[in-house]
Amino acid sequence: MLTALLHDTLDALLQRDRDPVPQLREVGTIASISESIATVTGLPHTQADELLMFRGQVPGIAFNLDADELGVILLGASDHLEVGQRVERTGRVVDVPVGDALLGRVIDPTGRPLDGLGAIAAKERRPIERAAPPFIHRAPVKVPLQTGLKVVDALIPVGRGQRELIVGDRQTGKTAIAVDTILNQHDQDMICIYCAIGQRASAIANVIATLRDRDALDYSLVMMSTGEDPPALQYITPYAATTVAEYFMDQGRDVLVVYDDLTRHAWAYRELSLLLRRPPGREAYPGDIFYIHSRLLERSTRLKPEYGGGSLTALPIVETQAQNLAAYIPTNLISITDGQIYLSPEQFQQGILPAVEVGKSVSRVGGKTQLPAYRDVAGDLRLSYSQYKEMEVFARFGTQLDDDTRHTLARGRRVQEVLKQRQAEPLAAAEQIAVLLALAEGELDGVPLADIQRVTAAIRQAVRWERADLCDQIEAGENLSDRDRAALLAVAAQAVDDAIAAAPSPSSPADSEV
Repeated sequence: MLTALLHDTLDALLQRDRDPVPQLREVGTIASISESIATVTGLPHTQADELLMFRGQVPGIAFNLDADELGVILLGASDHLEVGQRVERTGRVVDVPVGDALLGRVIDPTGRPLDGLGAIAAKERRPIERAAPPFIHRAPVKVPLQTGLKVVDALIPVGRGQRELIVGDRQTGKTAIAVDTILNQHDQDMICIYCAIGQRASAIANVIATLRDRDALDYSLVMMSTGEDPPALQYITPYAATTVAEYFMDQGRDVLVVYDDLTRHAWAYRELSLLLRRPPGREAYPGDIFYIHSRLLERSTRLKPEYGGGSLTALPIVETQAQNLAAYIPTNLISITDGQIYLSPEQFQQGILPAVEVGKSVSRVGGKTQLPAYRDVAGDLRLSYSQYKEMEVFARFGTQLDDDTRHTLARGRRVQEVLKQRQAEPLAAAEQIAVLLALAEGELDGVPLADIQRVTAAIRQAVRWERADLCDQIEAGENLSDRDRAALLAVAAQAVDDAIAAAPSPSSPADSEV
């Protein structure tokens, strides 16, 4: 009898071990629901930013953790959600897939593919919110990031690991500068991420088409949320893009992230905050609007070699209203970033493209990131161009000008014409140096304004064909000796003479006396 009882007890214990262990889950209910947010009760142990799952697999993020309820921002459509429906915890914060499998793809902030090319075979996911690298891990920003734009590379240099703001009114070419910078990285061993926040779907499609046509998607990816997406999805977009970029930075690679644009990101956050009844402040933005952008952009840096040696460069874009740089969001971002590229609507309307206003643009890293050859040939270019822009205003009201003023105006017009550049046509550093050297040494002083673009194109072609050794030397970061300068200038001067002789044209009316 005792033996049989022991056998029965042992069988019961073994059967219990074979049975699955019941899992306890916290389940809450929807207390109220609107288009973008929901109030949930019954989940007292929810963590901040934890991912919650609603009916129909609609995800949400626990945003407000109050004593009796949760304020949840929804990442999907809420048309089918009703009060009283169940809400389940997932036990994890919102994350995004990372890895090389994302290159060439178009995805949303949750990692869902939007390009019709099938699922993404990513082996790792990381939280979208991560702490910025500590100061002790950071290295000085000294390696240049070539944008391919003469006005930026020569006058407002950007380095790998820098945060350079692109600011201006709508329709002044902000996105064009960022896209040209991406196009110029085709042979620079740089991974590029274009992060579209709340943009029109047609505008994003144009950017994707440009990147695809120029084979830039081979080293790029696009993370997007449109203006029709829920504001919560727009809010998490830049953080998700930064997490993807940090994966590559941790592998020791250089990454460029374009945030287009943080004005719409701030609008999305303001909408969510007001719906959750957070106290409004200046311009109805919540008091932590500065913090949401600072904790994003502080993740951009260059790491020391012992910590991987990678870099994350940020080009955030912000839109101003009627050139009001003193508005709340632009001033916040100017104080967070390492400089700004300001685009002038007046120059855009005059056809001076890219419409960069040099007087209001600055790089706080400065010449430390420039190739040495730029410092040799473009040292006084910024000063002379700024003098021209100021003198041009006063010259409109005068009838008699002395010779020095006439010379300054004539040189300034040529500087302005040289700095013009077509969209989606970034230039190599050596070609830019050759043109700027010819400009600085006066080789273009006798060229009519109407012929400047044709002549500078001839200079670039001649230098690339005849002095490929010097081009390689410049792009390798070596200094230009006096002998090298003379050789480069001789090629440029001959190219100018040949171009003028091939197609002479009458002097431009703009060269006449003011």
